[in-house]
This record gives sequence, structure tokens and C-alpha cells, in this order.
Amino acid sequence: MHLSDYAVGLVGKIMCYAIAALAMDLIWGYTGILSLGHGLFFALGGYAMGMYLMRQIGRDGQYHSELPDFMVFLDWKALPWHWTFSGSLGATLFLVVAVPGIVAFVFGYFAFRSRIKGVYFSIITQALTYAAMLLFFRNETGFGGNNGFTDFKRLAGIAIATPQMRMFLFVLTGVTLLAFFLFARWLVASKFGRVLQAIRDAESRVMFCGYSPLGYKLTIWTLSAIMSGVAGALYVPQVGIINPGEMSTASSIEIAVWAAVGGRATLVGPVLGAFIVNGAKSWLTVAAPEFWLYFLGALFIGVTLFLPEGVVGLARKWRKPA
Repeated sequence: MHLSDYAVGLVGKIMCYAIAALAMDLIWGYTGILSLGHGLFFALGGYAMGMYLMRQIGRDGQYHSELPDFMVFLDWKALPWHWTFSGSLGATLFLVVAVPGIVAFVFGYFAFRSRIKGVYFSIITQALTYAAMLLFFRNETGFGGNNGFTDFKRLAGIAIATPQMRMFLFVLTGVTLLAFFLFARWLVASKFGRVLQAIRDAESRVMFCGYSPLGYKLTIWTLSAIMSGVAGALYVPQVGIINPGEMSTASSIEIAVWAAVGGRATLVGPVLGAFIVNGAKSWLTVAAPEFWLYFLGALFIGVTLFLPEGVVGLARKWRKPA
């Protein structure tokens, strides 16, 4: 398709972001729960894939050891227990789904059962992400500390740096994004989706009608986390690095910005928002990197105040006859 290697990598990365934005739309746009911790689930999926890729390096690494280079540098003698299944691609794919899903389920169960909502829920999700980031920064946890995982060589025995593998990952990401989009479209149009929107608009009335919001909120929260984890797993081999910075509060806030800019409760809006914001980021961080964070903050405030329905909402207004 006449795309350069740079364009393939950039668009592939943004499609991973679009999956995370779509996940945010399900929980925020359709259920009314603003999460500022989805960067954690994105990173957990990425770390699960990164552990497998580090094991794939084998004796091709700097120290010619079966252990990852950073473990040899730290004088580790054996793999930690949580690396047990990292040598299997099948087990890794299972962990990519299971780890974010279990973390989200446990956290969501206690949070929703306690009826924590609104800004309080947003704050505790941010606190959870920050705590995880501090944990992963520690060298003794076996996650590479500040540097994380990088210098990947092979995926399923095939060199990652080849154009064929990069195109395969690009196509796989696009197919995954389309599959999640169609799944989300079916979900929000179902009875389950209508209950989610009712919870967003008037949760107390939903309870009076005989529905228990806990099960619905917990289900969509867990599904949203799994989608973010899958996005993180696709992101790592294409970008070539994963570190605790992906768990920063700024990363989670950016996911919310993508959804807000594109338009919440539209499905297509967050996908567009991810491309618009990250396309602007790719250009602005080269042209004027010192202004990027100011631009991002101004964009979020401006959209919240003047475009509450995002780009998709603005397009719909323009299409309506005067």
C-alpha cells in the first residue's frame, strides 16, 4: 500500500491506542464511569507480552544467557515465579487477557460493591495505577525497573525487525480493532447495552426497576480492562519497549482525552480521537516539543467546555439542516 516503514509503525501504534480509547468509551461514554487508571491495564497486557519477548532473546542477548540481560546484570540466578509461563506464546496470550481481567474484576468488585462513583472512583483508579507504577519501578520485582523491557529480537521464532513481521503486526492490530469495534457495536445495541446507558443516566431508577447495577458495571469494567490489555500486548512488539512510564497518570488521562475529543458514546468517535490527538502529538513533539503538554491540556479543557460531544457531535450538528 506504499506505506513507509515509519508510517506502518506509527499507524499500528495509533491503532493500539484506538483500541484503548474504544475500551474507555464503553466504560465512560456508555456507563458513565470515568476511569483514570486504564493505563494500568494497557501496561499489564504490554508487560505480559514483553516478558515473552524477553525470553525469546535467549542467548542472543548481551550476556549470552537464558535469563534476560537485566537479570544477569543484577546477578539473578533464576527466573522469578511470575516468569514461569513466559516462555510459552499460548500461555502469554492467556495472561494478556487474564491478568488485566482479574485485576479489574477484583478492584471493581470492591469499588462497585461499596457504591463508589463519580470523582471518587476516578481518584482511586488513578491511585491504583500510581501504586502499580511504583511497584514496577523496583528492580527486585523482576520487571526491569525504570528501563523496563526492550531490545526485542524475535516473536514466535521470527525476527521482529523484518518488514513482513511489522506488516503482520500492523494487519493483526487493524483486524483486532475492527473486531472489538463490531463487538462493542453489538454490545451497546443489546439489552445489556441499554441497561448500561440507563445506569449512566439514572442509576437509582435502574435499581428501582429491579436491576442490580453491580453485575452490569463489573462486567463492562472487566471487558474494558481486557480490551486495554490486548491493546498493550499488540503495542509492545511494534514499539519495541515497555516500561513503568506506561502506567503514569498522564498516560491514563490521555486515553480519556482521546475519547472526549472524538466523542463519547459514539464508538467511532474515540477511534477518531486517538488518531487526531496522536497524529497531532507525532507532529508537534517534533516541531515544538515544549508545547505538547500545554496543547494537550488546552485541548481537553476546550473540548469539555465547547465540544462536549466531541468531533463526531460537531459533525452531526453540521449535517443537520438549519
